[in-house]
Amino acid sequence: MRSRRVGTAHQESRRVGTAHQEPRSVGTAHQEPHATFEHPLAARYASAEMLRLWSPQSRHSTWRRIWVALAEAQHELGLPITAKQVRALGRAVDDIDFAAAARYERETRHDVMAHIHAFADAAPAARGIIHLGATSMDVVDNADLLLTRQALDILLGRLLEAIRVLADFCERYADLPTLGYTHLQPAQPTTVGKRGCLWLADLVRDVEQFATLRDGLKCRGLRGATGTQASFLKLLGSPAKVRRLERLFTRKLGFDACYPVCGQTYSRKVDLEIIAALASFAAGAHKICNDIRLLAMLKEIEEPFESKQVGSSAMPYKRNPMRCERATGLARYLLSLATSPPMTLAAQMFERTLDDSSNKRLVVPEAFLAADALAILLHNILDGLVVYPAMIEAHIAAELPFIATEDILMAAVARGGDRQALHERIRQHAQRAGMQLKYCGTPSDLLDRLKADPEFAGMEWPKVLDPQRYVGLAPQQTRGYLRTVVRPLLARAARPARRAENLSV
Repeated sequence: MRSRRVGTAHQESRRVGTAHQEPRSVGTAHQEPHATFEHPLAARYASAEMLRLWSPQSRHSTWRRIWVALAEAQHELGLPITAKQVRALGRAVDDIDFAAAARYERETRHDVMAHIHAFADAAPAARGIIHLGATSMDVVDNADLLLTRQALDILLGRLLEAIRVLADFCERYADLPTLGYTHLQPAQPTTVGKRGCLWLADLVRDVEQFATLRDGLKCRGLRGATGTQASFLKLLGSPAKVRRLERLFTRKLGFDACYPVCGQTYSRKVDLEIIAALASFAAGAHKICNDIRLLAMLKEIEEPFESKQVGSSAMPYKRNPMRCERATGLARYLLSLATSPPMTLAAQMFERTLDDSSNKRLVVPEAFLAADALAILLHNILDGLVVYPAMIEAHIAAELPFIATEDILMAAVARGGDRQALHERIRQHAQRAGMQLKYCGTPSDLLDRLKADPEFAGMEWPKVLDPQRYVGLAPQQTRGYLRTVVRPLLARAARPARRAENLSV
Protein backbone atom coordinates (compact mmCIF):
# COMPACT_ATOMS: atom_id res chain seq x y z
CA MET A 1 0.00 0.00 0.00
CA ARG A 2 1.46 3.35 -0.97
CA SER A 3 1.77 6.01 1.70
CA ARG A 4 1.07 9.64 1.12
CA ARG A 5 2.14 10.76 4.56
CA VAL A 6 4.16 13.94 4.37
CA GLY A 7 6.92 14.83 6.85
CA THR A 8 6.70 14.11 10.55
CA ALA A 9 3.70 13.88 12.83
CA HIS A 10 4.44 17.40 14.06
CA GLN A 11 4.60 18.76 10.51
CA GLU A 12 1.41 16.94 9.59
CA SER A 13 -0.47 18.44 12.50
CA ARG A 14 0.55 21.91 11.45
CA ARG A 15 -0.61 21.27 7.88
CA VAL A 16 -4.06 20.00 8.75
CA GLY A 17 -5.12 22.89 10.99
CA THR A 18 -8.69 23.15 12.30
CA ALA A 19 -12.16 23.63 10.92
CA HIS A 20 -12.04 27.32 11.73
CA GLN A 21 -8.45 28.12 10.93
CA GLU A 22 -6.82 27.73 7.57
CA PRO A 23 -4.09 25.09 7.64
CA ARG A 24 -0.74 26.82 7.57
CA SER A 25 2.32 25.84 5.63
CA VAL A 26 5.42 25.15 7.68
CA GLY A 27 7.31 27.54 5.44
CA THR A 28 11.07 26.99 5.69
CA ALA A 29 10.77 24.27 8.32
CA HIS A 30 12.06 21.67 5.84
CA GLN A 31 15.28 23.65 5.32
CA GLU A 32 15.52 24.91 8.91
CA PRO A 33 14.17 22.16 11.20
CA HIS A 34 14.90 24.16 14.37
CA ALA A 35 13.30 27.40 13.18
CA THR A 36 9.77 26.61 14.37
CA PHE A 37 8.32 25.85 17.80
CA GLU A 38 8.57 22.24 18.89
CA HIS A 39 6.45 21.10 21.81
CA PRO A 40 8.67 19.85 24.67
CA LEU A 41 6.19 17.07 25.47
CA ALA A 42 6.91 15.65 22.02
CA ALA A 43 10.58 16.58 21.78
CA ARG A 44 11.74 15.65 25.29
CA TYR A 45 9.27 13.90 27.53
CA ALA A 46 6.49 11.69 26.17
CA SER A 47 6.99 8.22 24.71
CA ALA A 48 6.98 7.36 21.01
CA GLU A 49 4.00 5.11 21.71
CA MET A 50 1.83 7.90 23.14
CA LEU A 51 2.98 10.33 20.47
CA ARG A 52 1.97 7.88 17.74
CA LEU A 53 -1.44 7.39 19.35
CA TRP A 54 -2.25 11.12 19.24
CA SER A 55 -0.60 11.76 15.88
CA PRO A 56 -2.59 12.98 12.86
CA GLN A 57 -1.99 9.61 11.20
CA SER A 58 -3.50 7.73 14.12
CA ARG A 59 -6.41 10.13 14.60
CA HIS A 60 -7.44 10.24 10.96
CA SER A 61 -6.92 6.52 10.39
CA THR A 62 -9.30 6.07 13.33
CA TRP A 63 -11.81 8.35 11.61
CA ARG A 64 -11.56 6.12 8.56
CA ARG A 65 -12.06 2.96 10.60
CA ILE A 66 -15.26 4.50 11.91
CA TRP A 67 -16.43 5.23 8.38
CA VAL A 68 -15.65 1.62 7.47
CA ALA A 69 -17.59 0.31 10.49
CA LEU A 70 -20.55 2.50 9.51
CA ALA A 71 -20.50 1.29 5.91
CA GLU A 72 -20.16 -2.37 6.99
CA ALA A 73 -23.13 -2.08 9.35
CA GLN A 74 -25.23 -0.33 6.70
CA HIS A 75 -24.29 -2.99 4.13
CA GLU A 76 -25.31 -5.75 6.56
CA LEU A 77 -28.68 -4.05 7.03
CA GLY A 78 -29.30 -4.05 3.31
CA LEU A 79 -28.69 -0.43 2.40
CA PRO A 80 -27.37 0.17 -1.15
CA ILE A 81 -23.71 -0.27 -0.17
CA THR A 82 -21.78 -3.10 -1.80
CA ALA A 83 -19.21 -5.39 -0.29
CA LYS A 84 -16.79 -4.10 -2.93
CA GLN A 85 -17.23 -0.54 -1.66
CA VAL A 86 -16.67 -1.64 1.93
CA ARG A 87 -13.48 -3.47 0.91
CA ALA A 88 -12.26 -0.39 -0.95
CA LEU A 89 -12.68 1.70 2.17
CA GLY A 90 -10.91 -0.91 4.29
CA ARG A 91 -7.89 -0.94 1.97
CA ALA A 92 -7.52 2.84 2.17
CA VAL A 93 -7.72 3.28 5.95
CA ASP A 94 -4.05 4.19 6.37
CA ASP A 95 -3.50 5.67 2.92
CA ILE A 96 -3.93 9.30 3.93
CA ASP A 97 -2.86 12.15 1.67
CA PHE A 98 -2.48 14.91 4.25
CA ALA A 99 -1.54 17.51 1.64
CA ALA A 100 -4.80 16.82 -0.22
CA ALA A 101 -6.76 17.00 3.03
CA ALA A 102 -5.20 20.39 3.74
CA ARG A 103 -6.19 21.65 0.28
CA TYR A 104 -9.75 20.46 0.78
CA GLU A 105 -9.89 22.11 4.19
CA ARG A 106 -8.80 25.44 2.78
CA GLU A 107 -11.75 25.19 0.41
CA THR A 108 -14.41 23.79 2.78
CA ARG A 109 -13.25 25.30 6.09
CA HIS A 110 -14.30 21.98 7.63
CA ASP A 111 -11.83 19.31 8.70
CA VAL A 112 -14.23 16.35 8.61
CA MET A 113 -15.46 17.21 5.11
CA ALA A 114 -11.86 17.64 4.00
CA HIS A 115 -11.03 14.13 5.15
CA ILE A 116 -14.17 12.71 3.58
CA HIS A 117 -12.97 14.06 0.22
CA ALA A 118 -9.44 12.76 0.81
CA PHE A 119 -10.83 9.33 1.77
CA ALA A 120 -12.98 9.33 -1.36
CA ASP A 121 -9.90 10.05 -3.47
CA ALA A 122 -8.17 7.03 -1.90
CA ALA A 123 -11.26 4.81 -2.39
CA PRO A 124 -13.10 6.24 -5.42
CA ALA A 125 -15.40 3.22 -5.76
CA ALA A 126 -16.94 4.17 -2.40
CA ARG A 127 -17.03 7.94 -2.89
CA GLY A 128 -20.81 8.18 -2.88
CA ILE A 129 -21.49 6.22 0.32
CA ILE A 130 -18.88 7.56 2.78
CA HIS A 131 -20.47 9.19 5.85
CA LEU A 132 -23.99 8.18 4.78
CA GLY A 133 -26.53 9.58 7.27
CA ALA A 134 -23.82 10.65 9.69
CA THR A 135 -22.84 13.97 11.25
CA SER A 136 -19.30 14.99 12.12
CA MET A 137 -19.53 13.94 15.76
CA ASP A 138 -20.62 10.44 14.76
CA VAL A 139 -17.02 10.22 13.59
CA VAL A 140 -14.99 12.60 15.74
CA ASP A 141 -16.47 11.75 19.15
CA ASN A 142 -16.32 8.00 18.60
CA ALA A 143 -12.72 8.36 17.46
CA ASP A 144 -11.85 10.40 20.56
CA LEU A 145 -13.34 7.72 22.78
CA LEU A 146 -11.33 5.01 21.02
CA LEU A 147 -8.10 7.01 21.35
CA THR A 148 -8.83 7.78 25.00
CA ARG A 149 -9.37 4.10 25.74
CA GLN A 150 -6.04 3.20 24.15
CA ALA A 151 -4.28 6.00 26.00
CA LEU A 152 -5.64 4.74 29.32
CA ASP A 153 -4.37 1.25 28.44
CA ILE A 154 -0.87 2.68 27.90
CA LEU A 155 -0.96 4.54 31.22
CA LEU A 156 -2.24 1.50 33.09
CA GLY A 157 0.76 -0.46 31.86
CA ARG A 158 3.14 2.29 32.94
CA LEU A 159 1.64 2.61 36.42
CA LEU A 160 1.67 -1.14 36.97
CA GLU A 161 5.41 -1.19 36.24
CA ALA A 162 5.97 1.64 38.72
CA ILE A 163 3.91 -0.24 41.31
CA ARG A 164 5.92 -3.41 40.74
CA VAL A 165 9.31 -1.79 41.43
CA LEU A 166 7.97 0.22 44.36
CA ALA A 167 6.45 -2.92 45.88
CA ASP A 168 9.87 -4.59 45.76
CA PHE A 169 11.37 -1.53 47.46
CA CYS A 170 8.75 -1.65 50.22
CA GLU A 171 9.40 -5.35 50.79
CA ARG A 172 13.14 -4.82 50.99
CA TYR A 173 12.90 -2.03 53.55
CA ALA A 174 9.82 -3.13 55.48
CA ASP A 175 11.80 -3.42 58.73
CA LEU A 176 14.23 -0.49 58.43
CA PRO A 177 13.26 2.14 61.06
CA THR A 178 13.26 5.76 59.97
CA LEU A 179 12.08 8.98 61.53
CA GLY A 180 8.49 9.82 60.78
CA TYR A 181 7.61 13.46 60.22
CA THR A 182 4.40 15.31 60.88
CA HIS A 183 4.26 19.09 60.22
CA LEU A 184 7.81 18.56 58.84
CA GLN A 185 8.92 17.97 62.44
CA PRO A 186 10.37 14.70 63.80
CA ALA A 187 7.62 12.40 65.02
CA GLN A 188 7.26 8.72 65.95
CA PRO A 189 9.41 6.41 63.84
CA THR A 190 8.02 4.42 60.97
CA THR A 191 9.90 2.22 58.51
CA VAL A 192 11.25 3.03 55.07
CA GLY A 193 9.02 0.33 53.61
CA LYS A 194 5.90 1.65 55.34
CA ARG A 195 6.57 5.16 54.04
CA GLY A 196 6.92 3.65 50.57
CA CYS A 197 3.50 2.05 51.06
CA LEU A 198 2.01 5.52 51.40
CA TRP A 199 3.28 6.23 47.90
CA LEU A 200 2.22 2.80 46.72
CA ALA A 201 -1.36 3.14 47.96
CA ASP A 202 -1.85 6.32 45.92
CA LEU A 203 -0.58 4.62 42.77
CA VAL A 204 -2.84 1.61 43.37
CA ARG A 205 -5.78 3.96 43.67
CA ASP A 206 -4.76 5.59 40.38
CA VAL A 207 -4.77 2.18 38.68
CA GLU A 208 -8.20 1.40 40.10
CA GLN A 209 -9.55 4.74 38.93
CA PHE A 210 -8.01 4.49 35.44
CA ALA A 211 -9.31 0.95 35.05
CA THR A 212 -12.81 1.95 36.14
CA LEU A 213 -12.88 4.90 33.76
CA ARG A 214 -11.41 2.87 30.92
CA ASP A 215 -14.03 0.15 31.20
CA GLY A 216 -16.77 2.69 31.78
CA LEU A 217 -16.13 4.32 28.42
CA LYS A 218 -19.00 3.75 26.03
CA CYS A 219 -19.53 4.36 22.37
CA ARG A 220 -21.10 7.68 21.45
CA GLY A 221 -23.01 5.70 18.82
CA LEU A 222 -24.82 6.94 15.72
CA ARG A 223 -26.98 9.81 16.94
CA GLY A 224 -26.90 12.43 14.20
CA ALA A 225 -26.88 16.22 14.47
CA THR A 226 -28.73 16.70 17.77
CA GLY A 227 -28.67 13.20 19.22
CA THR A 228 -32.15 12.23 17.98
CA GLN A 229 -31.02 9.81 15.21
CA ALA A 230 -33.46 11.55 12.84
CA SER A 231 -31.21 11.11 9.80
CA PHE A 232 -30.81 7.37 10.43
CA LEU A 233 -34.54 6.96 10.95
CA LYS A 234 -35.16 8.54 7.54
CA LEU A 235 -32.48 6.34 6.01
CA LEU A 236 -33.66 3.05 7.50
CA GLY A 237 -37.38 3.65 7.97
CA SER A 238 -37.93 2.06 11.37
CA PRO A 239 -36.69 2.53 14.96
CA ALA A 240 -35.82 -1.18 15.19
CA LYS A 241 -33.46 -0.91 12.23
CA VAL A 242 -31.84 2.21 13.69
CA ARG A 243 -31.23 0.37 16.95
CA ARG A 244 -29.84 -2.63 15.08
CA LEU A 245 -27.53 -0.40 13.01
CA GLU A 246 -26.14 1.21 16.14
CA ARG A 247 -25.61 -2.15 17.86
CA LEU A 248 -23.68 -3.47 14.84
CA PHE A 249 -21.62 -0.29 14.62
CA THR A 250 -20.87 -0.26 18.34
CA ARG A 251 -19.62 -3.85 18.39
CA LYS A 252 -17.42 -3.25 15.36
CA LEU A 253 -15.66 -0.51 17.33
CA GLY A 254 -15.11 -2.85 20.27
CA PHE A 255 -17.62 -1.30 22.66
CA ASP A 256 -20.31 -3.15 24.56
CA ALA A 257 -22.76 -0.27 24.80
CA CYS A 258 -23.49 3.35 23.91
CA TYR A 259 -24.13 6.29 26.19
CA PRO A 260 -27.92 6.16 26.58
CA VAL A 261 -28.45 9.83 25.75
CA CYS A 262 -26.36 12.54 24.11
CA GLY A 263 -26.72 15.71 22.13
CA GLN A 264 -24.51 16.23 19.15
CA THR A 265 -21.63 15.13 21.37
CA TYR A 266 -21.20 12.78 24.28
CA SER A 267 -21.30 14.73 27.54
CA ARG A 268 -18.07 16.61 28.14
CA LYS A 269 -18.35 15.42 31.73
CA VAL A 270 -16.64 12.26 30.42
CA ASP A 271 -13.55 14.29 29.49
CA LEU A 272 -13.73 16.11 32.80
CA GLU A 273 -13.68 12.83 34.76
CA ILE A 274 -10.77 11.40 32.77
CA ILE A 275 -8.57 14.50 32.92
CA ALA A 276 -9.41 14.83 36.62
CA ALA A 277 -8.12 11.28 37.13
CA LEU A 278 -4.91 12.17 35.29
CA ALA A 279 -4.58 15.23 37.51
CA SER A 280 -5.12 13.09 40.60
CA PHE A 281 -2.25 10.87 39.46
CA ALA A 282 -0.14 13.99 38.88
CA ALA A 283 -0.85 15.28 42.39
CA GLY A 284 0.14 11.94 43.93
CA ALA A 285 3.31 11.72 41.84
CA HIS A 286 4.17 15.28 42.87
CA LYS A 287 3.85 14.28 46.55
CA ILE A 288 6.05 11.20 46.03
CA CYS A 289 8.75 13.22 44.31
CA ASN A 290 8.60 15.99 46.90
CA ASP A 291 9.12 13.38 49.62
CA ILE A 292 12.15 12.02 47.75
CA ARG A 293 13.54 15.53 47.30
CA LEU A 294 13.25 16.15 51.05
CA LEU A 295 14.84 12.79 51.82
CA ALA A 296 17.69 13.68 49.47
CA MET A 297 18.15 16.93 51.40
CA LEU A 298 18.43 14.80 54.56
CA LYS A 299 20.88 12.50 52.71
CA GLU A 300 18.72 9.46 53.54
CA ILE A 301 17.37 8.44 50.11
CA GLU A 302 18.28 9.70 46.66
CA GLU A 303 16.98 9.27 43.14
CA PRO A 304 19.33 7.58 40.61
CA PHE A 305 22.46 9.57 39.81
CA GLU A 306 24.56 8.45 36.86
CA SER A 307 28.36 8.21 36.94
CA LYS A 308 28.90 11.13 34.53
CA GLN A 309 25.84 13.13 35.53
CA VAL A 310 26.48 16.82 36.31
CA GLY A 311 24.50 18.28 39.17
CA SER A 312 25.53 21.90 38.70
CA SER A 313 27.61 23.85 36.21
CA ALA A 314 29.05 25.93 39.07
CA MET A 315 29.15 23.48 42.01
CA PRO A 316 30.76 20.16 41.02
CA TYR A 317 29.78 18.43 44.27
CA LYS A 318 26.02 18.86 43.74
CA ARG A 319 23.69 15.85 43.36
CA ASN A 320 20.54 17.72 42.47
CA PRO A 321 17.33 15.63 42.34
CA MET A 322 16.71 16.65 38.74
CA ARG A 323 14.42 13.73 37.90
CA CYS A 324 12.10 14.51 40.80
CA GLU A 325 12.24 18.20 39.95
CA ARG A 326 11.31 17.47 36.35
CA ALA A 327 8.50 15.20 37.51
CA THR A 328 7.02 17.85 39.81
CA GLY A 329 7.19 20.38 36.97
CA LEU A 330 5.34 18.03 34.62
CA ALA A 331 2.80 17.25 37.34
CA ARG A 332 2.16 20.94 37.88
CA TYR A 333 1.53 21.40 34.16
CA LEU A 334 -0.89 18.49 34.09
CA LEU A 335 -2.72 19.89 37.11
CA SER A 336 -3.11 23.18 35.28
CA LEU A 337 -4.61 21.42 32.24
CA ALA A 338 -7.32 19.93 34.46
CA THR A 339 -8.90 23.37 34.85
CA SER A 340 -10.12 23.41 31.22
CA PRO A 341 -12.53 20.42 31.03
CA PRO A 342 -14.85 21.75 33.78
CA MET A 343 -15.04 25.09 32.01
CA THR A 344 -15.67 23.34 28.68
CA LEU A 345 -18.51 21.31 30.18
CA ALA A 346 -19.99 24.41 31.78
CA ALA A 347 -19.92 26.31 28.46
CA GLN A 348 -21.75 23.67 26.41
CA MET A 349 -25.19 25.09 25.63
CA PHE A 350 -28.22 23.04 24.63
CA GLU A 351 -27.26 20.19 22.28
CA ARG A 352 -23.73 21.44 21.59
CA THR A 353 -21.52 24.47 20.96
CA LEU A 354 -18.21 24.32 19.11
CA ASP A 355 -16.06 26.08 21.70
CA ASP A 356 -15.14 22.65 23.04
CA SER A 357 -13.28 21.67 19.87
CA SER A 358 -10.16 23.85 19.93
CA ASN A 359 -9.79 23.34 23.67
CA LYS A 360 -10.11 19.54 23.43
CA ARG A 361 -7.54 19.40 20.63
CA LEU A 362 -5.01 20.91 23.02
CA VAL A 363 -5.98 19.64 26.46
CA VAL A 364 -6.79 15.96 25.94
CA PRO A 365 -3.66 14.92 24.01
CA GLU A 366 -1.38 17.12 26.11
CA ALA A 367 -2.82 15.76 29.34
CA PHE A 368 -2.15 12.20 28.23
CA LEU A 369 1.31 13.07 26.92
CA ALA A 370 2.18 14.76 30.23
CA ALA A 371 0.80 11.82 32.24
CA ASP A 372 2.75 9.41 30.04
CA ALA A 373 5.99 11.34 30.56
CA LEU A 374 5.34 11.56 34.30
CA ALA A 375 4.63 7.82 34.62
CA ILE A 376 7.81 6.91 32.72
CA LEU A 377 9.89 9.27 34.86
CA LEU A 378 8.32 8.03 38.10
CA HIS A 379 9.14 4.42 37.20
CA ASN A 380 12.74 5.43 36.48
CA ILE A 381 13.03 7.19 39.85
CA LEU A 382 11.45 4.42 41.89
CA ASP A 383 13.44 1.71 40.13
CA GLY A 384 16.75 3.33 41.08
CA LEU A 385 16.23 4.70 44.59
CA VAL A 386 19.39 4.66 46.70
CA VAL A 387 18.99 4.24 50.48
CA TYR A 388 21.60 5.28 53.05
CA PRO A 389 20.86 3.29 56.25
CA ALA A 390 23.69 4.88 58.24
CA MET A 391 22.30 8.38 57.75
CA ILE A 392 18.81 7.15 58.59
CA GLU A 393 20.13 5.54 61.78
CA ALA A 394 22.04 8.71 62.74
CA HIS A 395 18.93 10.84 62.42
CA ILE A 396 16.93 8.40 64.54
CA ALA A 397 19.68 8.31 67.17
CA ALA A 398 19.61 12.11 67.42
CA GLU A 399 15.86 12.24 68.03
CA LEU A 400 15.16 8.94 69.76
CA PRO A 401 15.87 10.16 73.32
CA PHE A 402 13.09 12.75 72.86
CA ILE A 403 10.74 10.24 71.25
CA ALA A 404 11.48 7.64 73.95
CA THR A 405 10.62 9.95 76.84
CA GLU A 406 7.11 8.47 77.21
CA ASP A 407 8.53 4.95 77.50
CA ILE A 408 11.21 6.22 79.89
CA LEU A 409 8.52 7.88 82.01
CA MET A 410 6.39 4.73 82.14
CA ALA A 411 9.38 2.53 83.00
CA ALA A 412 10.40 4.87 85.84
CA VAL A 413 6.84 4.93 87.21
CA ALA A 414 6.76 1.13 87.10
CA ARG A 415 9.80 1.16 89.36
CA GLY A 416 7.90 3.18 91.97
CA GLY A 417 8.40 6.79 90.91
CA ASP A 418 5.84 9.60 91.03
CA ARG A 419 4.45 10.08 87.54
CA GLN A 420 3.89 13.84 87.77
CA ALA A 421 7.26 14.58 89.34
CA LEU A 422 9.07 12.40 86.79
CA HIS A 423 7.18 14.08 83.95
CA GLU A 424 8.41 17.47 85.14
CA ARG A 425 12.02 16.28 85.43
CA ILE A 426 11.95 14.87 81.89
CA ARG A 427 10.33 18.06 80.60
CA GLN A 428 13.08 20.22 82.10
CA HIS A 429 15.87 17.97 80.79
CA ALA A 430 14.30 17.89 77.32
CA GLN A 431 13.84 21.67 77.15
CA ARG A 432 17.44 22.33 78.22
CA ALA A 433 18.80 19.74 75.78
CA GLY A 434 16.72 21.23 72.98
CA MET A 435 17.92 24.75 73.69
CA GLN A 436 21.56 23.60 73.76
CA LEU A 437 21.06 21.87 70.41
CA LYS A 438 19.47 24.94 68.82
CA TYR A 439 21.62 27.69 70.34
CA CYS A 440 25.00 25.97 70.49
CA GLY A 441 24.73 23.67 67.50
CA THR A 442 26.01 20.73 69.53
CA PRO A 443 24.37 17.29 69.55
CA SER A 444 21.53 16.77 71.98
CA ASP A 445 22.71 15.65 75.45
CA LEU A 446 19.27 14.62 76.66
CA LEU A 447 20.31 11.00 77.05
CA ASP A 448 23.36 11.97 79.12
CA ARG A 449 21.18 14.20 81.33
CA LEU A 450 18.69 11.41 81.95
CA LYS A 451 21.39 8.85 82.67
CA ALA A 452 22.95 11.22 85.21
CA ASP A 453 19.63 11.84 86.99
CA PRO A 454 19.28 9.51 90.03
CA GLU A 455 15.52 9.28 89.42
CA PHE A 456 16.27 7.24 86.28
CA ALA A 457 19.09 5.10 87.61
CA GLY A 458 18.98 1.44 86.66
CA MET A 459 17.09 1.94 83.39
CA GLU A 460 17.76 -0.63 80.63
CA TRP A 461 18.91 2.04 78.21
CA PRO A 462 19.77 -0.19 75.19
CA LYS A 463 16.29 -1.72 75.35
CA VAL A 464 14.56 1.65 75.79
CA LEU A 465 16.50 3.14 72.86
CA ASP A 466 15.95 0.29 70.39
CA PRO A 467 14.26 1.97 67.36
CA GLN A 468 12.26 -1.19 66.63
CA ARG A 469 10.30 -0.55 69.85
CA TYR A 470 8.80 2.58 68.32
CA VAL A 471 7.72 1.57 64.79
CA GLY A 472 4.49 -0.03 65.95
CA LEU A 473 3.00 -2.37 63.34
CA ALA A 474 4.72 -0.70 60.40
CA PRO A 475 6.53 -3.87 59.21
CA GLN A 476 3.38 -5.99 59.51
CA GLN A 477 1.25 -3.33 57.81
CA THR A 478 3.72 -3.14 54.94
CA ARG A 479 3.88 -6.88 54.32
CA GLY A 480 0.14 -7.26 54.82
CA TYR A 481 -0.64 -4.57 52.25
CA LEU A 482 1.77 -6.09 49.75
CA ARG A 483 0.36 -9.58 50.32
CA THR A 484 -3.35 -8.78 50.25
CA VAL A 485 -3.55 -5.89 47.78
CA VAL A 486 -0.47 -5.20 45.69
CA ARG A 487 0.78 -8.67 44.75
CA PRO A 488 -2.72 -9.86 43.75
CA LEU A 489 -3.17 -6.73 41.64
CA LEU A 490 0.11 -7.36 39.83
CA ALA A 491 -0.78 -11.04 39.37
CA ARG A 492 -4.11 -10.15 37.77
CA ALA A 493 -2.40 -7.63 35.51
CA ALA A 494 0.06 -10.27 34.31
CA ARG A 495 -2.66 -12.63 33.09
CA PRO A 496 -2.98 -13.05 29.31
CA ALA A 497 -5.54 -10.82 27.60
CA ARG A 498 -5.75 -8.58 30.66
CA ARG A 499 -8.92 -6.54 30.93
CA ALA A 500 -8.87 -3.30 32.87
CA GLU A 501 -11.76 -4.39 35.08
CA ASN A 502 -9.50 -7.11 36.52
CA LEU A 503 -7.36 -4.36 38.06
CA SER A 504 -9.96 -3.28 40.59
CA VAL A 505 -8.96 -4.19 44.13
